[in-house]
Amino acid sequence: MEENKRAEHFLELIKKSRRGKFKLYIGMSAGVGKTYRMLQEAHAMLKNGIDVKIGYIETHFRKETHELLEGLPVIPRKRMFYKGKELEEMDLQGILSVRPEVVIVDELAHTNMEGSANEKRWQDVMDILSAGINVISAVNIQHIESLNDEVHRITGVEVRERIPDSVVALADEVVNIDLTAEELIDRLKAGKIYDKSKVDSALVNFFKSDHILQLRELALKEVASQVQRKVESEVAPLRAVKKERLMACISSNEKTARTIIRKTARLANYYNAVWYVLYVQTGKESVDKIALDKQRHLINNFKLATELGAEIVKIKSNGITQAILTQCEERKITTVCIGKPHMTLLRIILATDTFNTLLNKLSKENIDLVILS
Repeated sequence: MEENKRAEHFLELIKKSRRGKFKLYIGMSAGVGKTYRMLQEAHAMLKNGIDVKIGYIETHFRKETHELLEGLPVIPRKRMFYKGKELEEMDLQGILSVRPEVVIVDELAHTNMEGSANEKRWQDVMDILSAGINVISAVNIQHIESLNDEVHRITGVEVRERIPDSVVALADEVVNIDLTAEELIDRLKAGKIYDKSKVDSALVNFFKSDHILQLRELALKEVASQVQRKVESEVAPLRAVKKERLMACISSNEKTARTIIRKTARLANYYNAVWYVLYVQTGKESVDKIALDKQRHLINNFKLATELGAEIVKIKSNGITQAILTQCEERKITTVCIGKPHMTLLRIILATDTFNTLLNKLSKENIDLVILS
């Protein structure tokens, strides 16, 4: 068993050495200058004799950005037909065939057209990196999966196109493109982000000053946590530090489970920790008794957790507390994450003994308990 683990670890090291390097620009919103910066970097590389090509760039017809495309070699986009219309997508196969040293790929969270090799552009980027090609890409903070609920709370906007946190964690370099709220709003008013006909609407919706400030804070924190993760994994691996192992305990409640998964993913990402999602299936939720919609929600939440880097653990038991404790022992868990209970007074009284039992036993084993709201 130990020999297998060593062999797998060595294989991972070989794969990592062959993989292309990945640089990711993160911004708090559209218009901060991510694409502009990538194109500037491409010009600098070209001057230094590096074989850099544009795989996909979206200038949104912004004059200064569009002008920077001049003189840069571009891999032509792939033309595809969708619902009777001819549209363009990034040509993944074209990039893999040309094999440049570095390729610029914008709009990382983009959903590809039906009939494409992959559903999402970030999956295309993984294929490009696996082929040993270096990638520079960009994404806005609201497209990171585990921040979805937080962004919705701030802006009221449900962001549909998202990338797993594991994609951000794979980046060899993460750079924040930062502007003050005032600078961003000035750019918006000058028509440098959207067409002037859309400016008034944007100012009273997504681009409110308080929204921008909160999104800016999220972006700064995200990049800081990625830098911290790099320091801990590459600079200070020799220090004897406690390695965190997290376990998120979920039920079939769709929204609560999704929140627990996303927030635990954030913690796991911050601590560079292994993490698990535990679902204890009681007799009341056996396959023949659980409602179909709950079953569907569970499957979707398992998929979300897997995309965010968790290992799923499903246990059949009527003793939830004991099941949690057993898994903690087997998997050497350091922190258990649960949701805040939504209960009536009677149910709280009935559940108190169970909760205290869990709390006392976790405390004896020196396992932290985090209650996520």
